[in-house]
Amino acid sequence: MRWATSQPQLAEVPPGPANPVKLAAGDELPMRMDETPRSTKPSRGIYLLPNLFTTAAMFSGFYAIVAAIGARYTEAAIAVFVATLLDGLDGRVARLTGTQSEFGVQYDSLSDLVSFGLAPALVMYTWSLSALKGFGPMWGKIGWAAAFIYAACAALRLARFNTQVNVIDKRYFQGLASPAAAGLCMAFVWTIERTDLTGDDVCFITPFLAIGAGLLMVSNVRYYSFKAWPLSDKVPFIWIPLAMLILVALAIDTPRVLLTIALLYVLSGLIMTVWGLIRHRRGRRAARGGGEA
Repeated sequence: MRWATSQPQLAEVPPGPANPVKLAAGDELPMRMDETPRSTKPSRGIYLLPNLFTTAAMFSGFYAIVAAIGARYTEAAIAVFVATLLDGLDGRVARLTGTQSEFGVQYDSLSDLVSFGLAPALVMYTWSLSALKGFGPMWGKIGWAAAFIYAACAALRLARFNTQVNVIDKRYFQGLASPAAAGLCMAFVWTIERTDLTGDDVCFITPFLAIGAGLLMVSNVRYYSFKAWPLSDKVPFIWIPLAMLILVALAIDTPRVLLTIALLYVLSGLIMTVWGLIRHRRGRRAARGGGEA
């Protein structure tokens, strides 16, 4: 004889905060009608135009290294200046076209390390610093050490810039920018190559130039960045004839004019920093004098 068993029927309770739905392994919550599916796949595309300029800048830096190995030092110096122009364009193109990205920022830093760190260091070494080996083993070590100090300081300067990009005043650079340091060194190389001298003749000057430019990159000396200039679409009329004179001077003697501009820019940062320290000390003395009174 079979006993009839009946199971109690449970009332259906809608799921909610007080009645969580328990899921077995592998089950998924049903998607609500008002919810849209979320894509978990990262974007694989990159912006072409600004990264193309960055690649061209890195190509120029790489070509400068190849030209220096082949003893074509004037071509190497010009290639670094071409990289400087292209490096200034990629950021502006990205801002104008609205194609800025974190990938572009990191790629630009790697390109700068090649074009304005490794390329100038190797150009100066093959052009002049390697000649120090003829004066003894110790002098040879000083030669390649000076080139390495420049390259290492360029890498440190780029790393510091990336970590402080959102906290520093964009009107100024903290330390000499790597394109400006490379421009100073390559303008010196280009200027000497236009004379009767060679890199071997100035091999005792080049280490001071390389180490000095490297230390300025990692220093706290402030340099105007020109990122906030011009302040409006209109500029004073005097800028037109001034720009014309600069272009004419560049056409007459490009390397010497570039070297002069680079030296004036380097000195401007030193003067501005020293003047700022003097004003700060005067302010502190005035504050102490007022407090004592």
